[in-house]
Amino acid sequence: MSVQPFPQRPTPGGAASVERVTARFLRMLSITLEQLEAVRDADARSEFSGLGARAGVLEQETNELEREIEDACLSAFAAPLSAGELAFHLVVFRSLTNLERVGDYALKLACDLEHFAPRARSATLQDVLPLVRLLSRMLERLAYAFAERDLGAAREVMRLDYEQVDALYEQMQRASLTRLLERPEDTEVALTAGQIARNLERLGDHLVNVAERLEALVLGRVASQ
Repeated sequence: MSVQPFPQRPTPGGAASVERVTARFLRMLSITLEQLEAVRDADARSEFSGLGARAGVLEQETNELEREIEDACLSAFAAPLSAGELAFHLVVFRSLTNLERVGDYALKLACDLEHFAPRARSATLQDVLPLVRLLSRMLERLAYAFAERDLGAAREVMRLDYEQVDALYEQMQRASLTRLLERPEDTEVALTAGQIARNLERLGDHLVNVAERLEALVLGRVASQ
C-alpha cells in the first residue's frame, strides 16, 4: 500500500532537502545490508579473515553519513518547510541513532565472527545465518518502504521481527545453552554465540523503531514536539 508522502504544497528548499536526505538515508541502510552480505559471503567461502576490517570501512561511511544527514536536517529545520517536509525531517533525525546502532551491531557481528569462526563448529555458524538472512530481508523492505513511503512494506518489517526474529533469537539462545552444557570446554564459543544472537536481535529492534516512525509519517501522525 503506497501513500503519497507530501500532499501539502512543497517548498523549493524543503523539497530539495527531502530528495538529498532520502538518498543519504537509503545509503545508510544499504551499507548495513552490505555488511550482512559480507558475512554471508565469508561463510560461503569459509574465509572470515579480514571480515572485521571490511565491515569497519563501511562503518566509517555510516558515521560520515550520520553527521551529514544530521547537519542537513538541522539546516532544514531553520528554513520554511511544509508540514509534510517537517514531519519527514523529524522522522529521519529521530531515526539516525537507530541506524548508527544498526551499523554498530553489524560491525560487531563481523568482528565476532572473524575471531569466533576458526574455533566454532559448523553447526554453530549455521545457526547465525538464518537470522542474518532475515535481517537482510528486513533491511531491503525498510529501504523500499522509505523510498516509496509504502505502509505495507513498513509493517512487513515489524511483522518479520515479531514473528520470526524473536523466534530465531530464542532458538539460537537455546542452542548456545545446550552446547554449553554438553561441551563445557567450549564455554567461550557458546557465550560468543549467545552474544551474537543478542546483537542480531537488537539490530532488528532498531529496524522496527525506524519502521514504526515511517508508519507514523505515512499516516500523518508525526508529532513535532
